Amino acid sequence: MTKNLFVSAICAGIAAGLIASLLQFLFVIPALLEGELFETGVRLHFDSGGSPQSDRGAPGLGSDWGRHSMTVAFNIVTYTGYGLLLSAMISYAALKGITTSARQGIIWGICGFIAVQLAPSIGLPPELPGTIAAEVGTRQMWWLGTILATASGMGLIAFGRSNLPLVGIAIIAIPQLVGAPHLDVFFGVAPPELAAEFVTLSLGTAAAGWATLGYVVTETLKRLEP
Repeated sequence: MTKNLFVSAICAGIAAGLIASLLQFLFVIPALLEGELFETGVRLHFDSGGSPQSDRGAPGLGSDWGRHSMTVAFNIVTYTGYGLLLSAMISYAALKGITTSARQGIIWGICGFIAVQLAPSIGLPPELPGTIAAEVGTRQMWWLGTILATASGMGLIAFGRSNLPLVGIAIIAIPQLVGAPHLDVFFGVAPPELAAEFVTLSLGTAAAGWATLGYVVTETLKRLEP
């Protein structure tokens, strides 16, 4: 079983990492590179006259293949790690008599997206380069707590009996009610439209990666069954 877990996680991690990388190169990275222009002062959102107007247009990806290769490698490694967790949970559910089809695996993947990406982004959305935020340590603690609370809550909603699903809803809400750490003032050098676009593109790409991860993990586990 351990071998099957690792094989399914590696296969799914490669597939999800490549798809996520492709979508990032098409959508996310151009917005990121455009944000870097404002971070470095090449473009100014508020010029000397105080006008909020600024030019729009992302620079080309260029020929920084080292940076691009690291992006692909990081995505594959990250999704492989997530795939290992996902395959372990699906296998554990199977031991409890809960079988999972490949299509249902997509739902597992989407749940992983909600726990790891969507729920934390409610308080701490993806940020463009140059964005000033609260102290890193407190943000990381809130981010990790939100992931654990959301994953636990969704588990109670999906598999809990009696009033446990209601408890799951309350657990999911706790970190959002506490609130993510933020500064008392706003900072920003890039247009808010670009920042909002970066958030939506990042989350959309992550959703596609997680859906692929869930499908491939489940399909691979099914094929590896004796």
